[in-house]
Amino acid sequence: MIKGLHHNAYRCRDSEETRKFYEDFLGLPLANAFEIKTTLTGRDTKVLHSFYRLDDGSFLAFFEAPDQPFDFKEQHDFDLHIALEVERDTFEPLMDKAAAHGIETRGISDHKLFESIYFRDPNGYVIELAAKSNGHDAGMDPTRNGARDILAKWQADKG
Repeated sequence: MIKGLHHNAYRCRDSEETRKFYEDFLGLPLANAFEIKTTLTGRDTKVLHSFYRLDDGSFLAFFEAPDQPFDFKEQHDFDLHIALEVERDTFEPLMDKAAAHGIETRGISDHKLFESIYFRDPNGYVIELAAKSNGHDAGMDPTRNGARDILAKWQADKG
């Protein structure tokens, strides 16, 4: 049975600029980094795999793979974003810190079940910091919110 998320992994342009954002700016400690010189299929490669620890023991991970093409671009929120849970009182200090460092910032957005602020990391990914609102857990309960019916209606209506 699945117990939780161990890590999500993404490509990065540069491991050190990624570290500065995730460790120095967001405060996620670098937990591990190792070089991969040979793939499991025996192909020579040069990749750095790095891991940043979240408070729940899971990780955000990155691959810097200079010899493998990847289209780095500013991702749209609907295409790809990484949402991390925080307490609401972290919003203003991090928004001020971002402004001082020239980091793109958006928010505060009220999604009813949670509020969010958004940053863009050095790789073009949107990073959402989300703080649960009162009623969050009830609102995310599929026995109460009709999630299956909403999905079924979406499927039927999209033609």
